[in-house]
Amino acid sequence: MLPAAQDITIAMYTKKIRSALISVYSKEGLEPLIRALHHFGTTLYSTGGTQEYIAALGIPVISVESLTGYPSILDGRVKTLHPKVFGGILARREPAHVEELVQFGIPEIDLVVVDLYPFEETLATTNEEAAIIEKIDIGGISLIRAAAKNFRDVAVVPSRRDYAFILSVLEKNDGATGIAERKALAGRAFEVSSEYDSAIMGYFKGGNGTAGGQFGLMGAEALRYGENPHQSATFYGDLGQAFEKCSGKALSYNNLVDIDAAVALIAEFKDAPPTFAILKHTNPCGVATRPSVREAWEAALQADPVSAFGGILISNAPIDLATAEAVDEIFYEVLIAPDYSGEALEKLSRKKNRILLRAPHFRLAPKMFKSLLHGVIEQDTDQAMEDPATWTQPTREGVSDDEKADLLFALKCVKHLKSNAIALVRGRQLIGMGCGQTSRVDALQQALTKARHHGFDPTGSVLASDAFFPFPDCAAIAHEAGIRALVQPGGSVRDQESVDCCDARGMAMLFTGIRHFKH
Repeated sequence: MLPAAQDITIAMYTKKIRSALISVYSKEGLEPLIRALHHFGTTLYSTGGTQEYIAALGIPVISVESLTGYPSILDGRVKTLHPKVFGGILARREPAHVEELVQFGIPEIDLVVVDLYPFEETLATTNEEAAIIEKIDIGGISLIRAAAKNFRDVAVVPSRRDYAFILSVLEKNDGATGIAERKALAGRAFEVSSEYDSAIMGYFKGGNGTAGGQFGLMGAEALRYGENPHQSATFYGDLGQAFEKCSGKALSYNNLVDIDAAVALIAEFKDAPPTFAILKHTNPCGVATRPSVREAWEAALQADPVSAFGGILISNAPIDLATAEAVDEIFYEVLIAPDYSGEALEKLSRKKNRILLRAPHFRLAPKMFKSLLHGVIEQDTDQAMEDPATWTQPTREGVSDDEKADLLFALKCVKHLKSNAIALVRGRQLIGMGCGQTSRVDALQQALTKARHHGFDPTGSVLASDAFFPFPDCAAIAHEAGIRALVQPGGSVRDQESVDCCDARGMAMLFTGIRHFKH
């Protein structure tokens, strides 16, 4: 919007691109822009490989070296960092600044086109620190920030993803840019800068640096809407790092939240025999491990076929045709697996709205973020998994190896349920769960009710709690239901009361020392 209180003509806000500095890593999609600039009579300045690329197109280009009088030095680390470059970008097009440019022989630069060194892509392909550090762009990031700061007079293209936009602007405006377009590009430039710095920060703080420094800010994808239709939503990140979409409708905000929860859960079982999980509103409602994928699916569905309707399905093993035929009998939103047989994919793809994702690995980011109170909080992702060898047994009664395996399975499930949470397991199958309750007793009662409602007798099952028992009431209720053994973090000042309750009833209880609150 033009300032209403100032007598400024529109011509001052429309700028003809008379000169451009182009210094990009990726040349993909660059040629049409170069040819358009040449068509509009733009003087081109460039560096290194970009200069060679432009010259190879048969288009005149002036080297930055000839402009500055300095060669590229220090193995290319210093090319554009010079007053004759940054002066032409940062100078306001007003008499005092223009006079200084003339005094020092600095040409005005009206457009800056940059594509940064691929820092995140390098992280994905090597652990060699020297190679990673060399992909931290200094000159490029400085160029786009300088051009963005001076957006009233200079247009900036901060990424190859913006080539098409500036090309359309130039073609529409006969080689010129408007103030609104330059301001929008400036905002985009600082977005790119923020993403890039976040990734680098993540690397130096000990993370893997991907997805915008674990904050998911690389790229922006508008979603249909947020949790509800009246909420707008955008995904920032690269979904291609997590999975390949094989079929189905566009992913929604709620789909992505559920997929994230599903991947976190199945990552607990990535080295286990075939395991299938069903989630609803991020909570696992069916989980089972069996000798085959189809058997795992059937056991997971048996746990809560009602909640499975419209759920998120995930398997740690490839989907074969037999499993696909069984899964295809219910309505679901998303199915995720490491792979699909050709017949399975063909079968499942017939229903065009069902989303099929191929995730060859289930990797979790080392950090997680949440926005609140006009800010953001960060924490380590909860990737702690208890080692049964470190558990302690405060009760007189112990557990068999089979019961211990069920207790570990239950812990993997309860860790991914909203607190307060209880998981009931028998035979590596989740048979009942309670989640999101305001008391642990309520969570246990909910788990028992769900188990019985779906035809399971809790007798002989085991129980896992996400946090300690502050009172012995849960142990007493579990005994009345026939539950054989319990596992919990321990750590309450009243732990002994629960231990005494178990001893009096001949139950086993184990302490893990690790709490898994999930708010």
